[in-house]
Order: sequence, then structure tokens, then C-alpha cells
Amino acid sequence: MRDVPWKLGPVDDHARHARTENDRSRPEAGFAGREASAGSGRSDGAEGDRGGTRGSARQELPGQLTADELAELFEARTAFVERLAAEPDPLVRARTLVHELTDDEKREVVDAHPAIGQRTGLSKHSAAEQGGDVDPAVIAELMRLNAEYEARHGFRFCVFVNRRPKSEILDVLRTRIDNPTDVELETALDELVAIAEDRWRRG
Repeated sequence: MRDVPWKLGPVDDHARHARTENDRSRPEAGFAGREASAGSGRSDGAEGDRGGTRGSARQELPGQLTADELAELFEARTAFVERLAAEPDPLVRARTLVHELTDDEKREVVDAHPAIGQRTGLSKHSAAEQGGDVDPAVIAELMRLNAEYEARHGFRFCVFVNRRPKSEILDVLRTRIDNPTDVELETALDELVAIAEDRWRRG
């Protein structure tokens, strides 16, 4: 009896298509992955596009930071920051520790960040990240959607801007606003860790 070779091509194509469609149907597979991946600490070629680091786009994250240094990266000296200061490799540990917080602590960390489009009361990092594109119509729409987002979810919209114009962030906000609140909270936590990593790298 002759062996019959397997024909895997069409099956593989179908499986890949099914996985793609499944990812599209899961909000947490969208922005939680794509938005935060830019700050995930990977040392690939794309990271250099974010503006480099303290000397190199591939420089390792710090082995130790004080609570004050972490407060600058995370906008406030929260309970999360206090715990993180006692950790080795704090910005690596932050990626998991931030998801281990209580719900109140998670909201405290997220709400420490200013709203996208805010123009006053900004830290030096936030002022630089907010950028100079101040189209009044875009700012007004950001303020409206920020308020709608906070009313819906109970915490501030947080996104790693990554030098994108505010008009593009509007599209992100419109896409995320209808996500489940628990998904949005975990997404926001990933985003703020990406922001902190980027701030460290840029100095």
C-alpha cells in the first residue's frame, strides 16, 4: 500500500483565516496588543522609529529606580509606584505588577495621567508628548470624547501617543470607547507602562 502525502496547504490557509477573524472579534486582541507593543521592551528594528533611547534604541531598561524617578515616569507617586520602587528591574516588573493591583489602585495609576489634548497643568514629559498640533476642532472633539469615555468607563482614556498626531488619536479613542470596561482598564494599564518605558528611553 502506497503512502499518501498530506495536503496541508488549504487547511493551513483556512486555519490562518479563522485565527485572523477570531482576533478581529476580540477587543483585547486589538489595541491592548497593538498600542502597547510599541513599548513592550522588544529590541527590534521598529523600536528605533520611536526616537531612540538614552544612547541607543536597544538600551536595556534600568535595574533599579527610586520612587521619585518612577513617579516622574508614571506621573504621580501612587501605591503602584511605591511598590515598584522595591522591585528589581522595575520597568520590566511593571508590565505584570500593574495588572496585579486592586481595581482602585489601577484607576489611581490611570487617572494620574492627563487627558489627551489637555493644555495646562502638564508635567514636562506630558507637555512634550502632547505636541504642538492644536487644531481647535480636533481638540474640541478630543475633549468631548474624553468626557464621554470617562463617564462610560469611570477612568481616564490612556494611550501611548508615540508621536502620532491628535487626529489619529481621535480614531483610536472612537474605536476603544465602546469596548468593555474591564478590557479598557487592562488596555490602559498596558499603555501607561509603554509610556513609562518610552520616557525612560528618551531621557
